[in-house]
Amino acid sequence: MTVADPLADRLLRSTARQSYDPEVDIDWDAPLVPGLWGMQPERMSLYGTPLWDSLDDDQRRTLSCHEAGSMASVGIWFEVVLMQLLLRDVYGADPRDPRTQFALTEVGDETRHAVMFARALSTMGVPAYGPRQKVRSLGRFGQLALRGAGAFAAVLIGEEPVDRWQRDLIRDERVQPLVRMTSRIHVTEEARHVSFARDELAKAARRMGRTERAAQQLVTAQVAYVAMRSLVHPDVYAAVGLDPHEARGAALGNEHYRATIAWMGEKVMPFLDEHGMVGRSQLKTWRASFLLP
Repeated sequence: MTVADPLADRLLRSTARQSYDPEVDIDWDAPLVPGLWGMQPERMSLYGTPLWDSLDDDQRRTLSCHEAGSMASVGIWFEVVLMQLLLRDVYGADPRDPRTQFALTEVGDETRHAVMFARALSTMGVPAYGPRQKVRSLGRFGQLALRGAGAFAAVLIGEEPVDRWQRDLIRDERVQPLVRMTSRIHVTEEARHVSFARDELAKAARRMGRTERAAQQLVTAQVAYVAMRSLVHPDVYAAVGLDPHEARGAALGNEHYRATIAWMGEKVMPFLDEHGMVGRSQLKTWRASFLLP
């Protein structure tokens, strides 16, 4: 006999009522609209810098498609990591349990999202930048350290900042319809994933002792640093003739871009802090992630 789980039951019903099939819900044959952006220009990493001023409007729009493509391809990488965490979590779990069923449902959602973003990259004609190789390697080993509350904190760090960025993007008619529609699908279905991860984190955090909490705080801060620093791959700048090393340095020092990342994290940071995942000894790392001003 399984225990009733109101949240998991509600999320499963929501999935049945409102889910997308990107294969049929997106017009993949529609051409890109000339003159539109790949993302909001004010959210781009170089906005407001001398390098931004050196670009003409066509270069800025080209760079916007490459930055949006970088974020999408990093999203694919992260969703693959997330699927492994979820599958590990349900290994051996009772398949009759609604929480197990929703975790498996989420894996299905993330698979469709990864394919959707991959097709969008091809349609936009931009590379699948993904994270840098060092980060890819860290991701393989990092999965072993992501357990319990730390695993679900990592999920929220990967999902909630991008979710806020996409919610803003959806309403911006300057942005390509393809980017807005893929974002709309992602936002709708990720809302369920965020609810699930928040509930799992809250439960796991209540069970943590002092030693485990300190370890999880350390891991969570490192995840935040790596995730936020990986959103824009340095090679995107070469697409408009900029030196990747110089442009990345300008982006990381850009107060406007730092404020954008902090804005993206305004919903998730108070939740993580409330549940003891933001350690005082890790504040330097959090500030370096830009999620904490």
